[in-house]
Amino acid sequence: MKKMFLYLSLIVLVASSCSKTYDTFEKNPNSPESVPSSLILNGVEVSIFQGPWGSQQRWNQYSCCNYNYYGNQEYNWAGASLSYGVLKNVIKMEEEAIKAGAGAQNPYSAIGKFMRAYLFYEMTMSVGDLPMTDALKGAEVLQPKYNTQKEIFVQINKWLEDANTDFASLISKADNSLLGDFYYNNDLKKWQKLTNTFRLRVLVSLSKKEADADLKVKADFAKILTGTSTYPVFTSMGDNFQFVFVNPFNKYSSNPDNYGFDATRYNTSSTYLGLLTSIKDPRTFVVAEPAGSKLKAGIMPSDHAAYVGASPAEDLADMSTKAGVDNGAGFVPGQYSFNGRKRYYSTYTAENTIMVGYPEMCFNIAEAINRGWATGDAEAWYKMGVNASLGFYGVKEGANTFFYLKAGGKVTENGDYVPYQVNFSSAIYFAQPAVKYAGNNPTGLGQILNQKYLAFFQNSGYQAYYSFRRTGIPAFAANGPGTGNSGKIPLRFQYPATERTTNGANLAAALTSQFGGSDDINAAMWIIK
Repeated sequence: MKKMFLYLSLIVLVASSCSKTYDTFEKNPNSPESVPSSLILNGVEVSIFQGPWGSQQRWNQYSCCNYNYYGNQEYNWAGASLSYGVLKNVIKMEEEAIKAGAGAQNPYSAIGKFMRAYLFYEMTMSVGDLPMTDALKGAEVLQPKYNTQKEIFVQINKWLEDANTDFASLISKADNSLLGDFYYNNDLKKWQKLTNTFRLRVLVSLSKKEADADLKVKADFAKILTGTSTYPVFTSMGDNFQFVFVNPFNKYSSNPDNYGFDATRYNTSSTYLGLLTSIKDPRTFVVAEPAGSKLKAGIMPSDHAAYVGASPAEDLADMSTKAGVDNGAGFVPGQYSFNGRKRYYSTYTAENTIMVGYPEMCFNIAEAINRGWATGDAEAWYKMGVNASLGFYGVKEGANTFFYLKAGGKVTENGDYVPYQVNFSSAIYFAQPAVKYAGNNPTGLGQILNQKYLAFFQNSGYQAYYSFRRTGIPAFAANGPGTGNSGKIPLRFQYPATERTTNGANLAAALTSQFGGSDDINAAMWIIK
């Protein structure tokens, strides 16, 4: 009996030892089992960036591709790109912060709430209803049901309210545990301002639902506008949520390296440039170059008449013929303006890309006051937004020097650019009937929306399109073959194809409740009805 007991003890000991040895050896010392929250945050911040000069900026009707090898202006949209993968990393960031000893209320959880709001806003604005409550639960819920767009916006507002509360508490405790933030260099005060400024964007996006008691659009907007001690917002361009380009680590999308590939393959859009020239706006001379045919005809580069945009609705073959060619040996004058090569191709950093900016905030406040949501001076906010945008482009009172590239010129910072001067007077500019604020009426609202569109140029992702979709201002070009989709500007993207294969029943129910069963890009989602 004693021998049997001894044998059993040895078996247990050996088994236990083997188990311990296996557990030890199955761990890969070169593969980390835990990642710092700061590192995950850094990756999330990279993932949410929407750069300039991409296809969305053509759909915003800021620029036109005149050569089909590089793209076109067609709105034949398919499946949207949704950000559930990024949201998984947000959850992991929060979990790792807790594992590292942070309290339930910490900088990463506060930023996590903002990121949820930011990403769900972008996703729902592109497609409509989405899985939210049941989403991101892994194997627990493999086929998440859809939440309505209204439910998503109610939750977005709650996330932002809670994030503001968390940031305020952390700031009062002088919490300095945040690391890995390259947007605001770990400054929680800046994140709190961003949270409330972004919330103003969300509320303005809900203008067609201002009477909905569950959303409290007008009350919440007024609460933020009149309670900036509790809900601080941006106060200058220094608060912008923006991506800063640093050479050689991250180069601006347009730079000397790709000048030869695409600088003359893109023209400024008539939707954007036509609006600038119609109000004799000095930003014209920064973002575009005079059309070659206009210079050849003797029109001075300082004259707004020298700048002509290409219509996004124009047949691409016709646009290509009219665009003009700068082939290095000489210039074949074109009918359209190229994008400003001094600003966008002569350096590797060009300009910061704004994701949520002070000019937009000013226009959002002006719009809310115009609509009667809050008291205040809409004209003052309108002018502050315009002046902030002008400053972004370096426009100042008095003499301004601008440049265009001469035929066959070298594209460097100090390359072969032809200088010319333009005098700018803000008093004269704002006195123009089309610019002088017309008051809190539909005409004044149109002025605010037009200037917001101008300020969004190559910034803020799809915001220019979202604003047009909501208001119809400015009018987008669509009557022609260039934009595709039977000459219509679509109202949404389709759902990703993966939803059909992995969550088909819930997708079908969502399509039926929203669009009569069809995943139609021309169907109106709840927010714009």
